[in-house]
Amino acid sequence: MSERNLDQLFQPGSVAVIGASDRSQSLGATLMLRLLDGGFVGPIWPVNPKHASVAGLPAYPDVTSLPQTPDLAVICTAAPAVPALIDELVRKGTRAAVVFTVGLLVPGIGLNASFANTSALPGLLAFVSQSGALTTALRLVPLRQLR
Repeated sequence: MSERNLDQLFQPGSVAVIGASDRSQSLGATLMLRLLDGGFVGPIWPVNPKHASVAGLPAYPDVTSLPQTPDLAVICTAAPAVPALIDELVRKGTRAAVVFTVGLLVPGIGLNASFANTSALPGLLAFVSQSGALTTALRLVPLRQLR
């Protein structure tokens, strides 16, 4: 991913959740709950070949069936499926994807695509890390303690 695609990652207008689910405690269900509760205002498109709807939203059987190209795709599937999904997303024109092992928080736009049950507060600092534990811990530290 080049620098020019960072807008789709940090300011997406739409999100596709691949592997979205209604199964309690599953990765796909947790992510859908966080996205819907986080205040994100753009379209959220669940992708699940076995269900017509997920979390009350129409579900799509695959990436090619999505009504538009998503700015951001969040992948919540088993690791062996990821390379083929990335290929499908590239063909669809998607420019940013997160393989959901950590997640993504963009508090300024209400995007909580993470395991965190609350979002970080919006501010002037951006923090990127592979470690979910580190980002969750930092999310809980008041800004005044970081000075």
